[in-house]
Amino acid sequence: MLKAVIFDFDGVITDSEILHFRAFNQVLAQYGIELTKNEYYTTYLGFNDADCYEMLIGQGLLKTDKQQINNLIEQKKHIFKQLAQTEGKIIEGVRDFLTMLEENDIPMAICSGSLLTEVEMVLDEARLRHLFEVIVSGEQVKKGKPHPEGFLLSLQRLNENRENPITANQCIVIEDSHWGLEAARAAGMHTIAVTNSYDVEQLSLANKIVNRLSELSIDDLQQLCT
Repeated sequence: MLKAVIFDFDGVITDSEILHFRAFNQVLAQYGIELTKNEYYTTYLGFNDADCYEMLIGQGLLKTDKQQINNLIEQKKHIFKQLAQTEGKIIEGVRDFLTMLEENDIPMAICSGSLLTEVEMVLDEARLRHLFEVIVSGEQVKKGKPHPEGFLLSLQRLNENRENPITANQCIVIEDSHWGLEAARAAGMHTIAVTNSYDVEQLSLANKIVNRLSELSIDDLQQLCT
């Protein structure tokens, strides 16, 4: 039985993956680096900010030491905020889907590699924050996706005030990347992928793939957890 839905954020709820890409490149420009869109989506999109910068340093592309990562994260956060305030938007079909879950009393959470301030800013502006019981953001976990820590922490927090705990196989995770799908599967949860960022072929790990969340009915979700 379906007891909770856990969402990725960027590329699932908000159309912000391209904004993160642009913000990263603005930060990296001071080091003479510019990632192509294909490079970003293929290699870095599924990771949180800290892991992205650490990977770039490890690959020898970013000529700085790891002690500078927090500073780079702060720079990117400010740039992203400016972009999101003017260009961020909620993906088509998301509001109707969230309303359907709310009407059916399905608890909702977010598990994102983004910073909490980034997630809450977009949700507050869209007036959607009240729908989510739990938000687990990138800085709250030691290991980002594809590690399952974030989803397991989301479930733990959903259960904090519940007499009857939700189990992993009663949860559906909605993702837009194979990194997130790997993490959800490792956490023992059912998965739905939306094709906002990647083609169907790259989302084959998902139990179900859709183009828009509005394609899904509550019966579709319940069947996944049967």
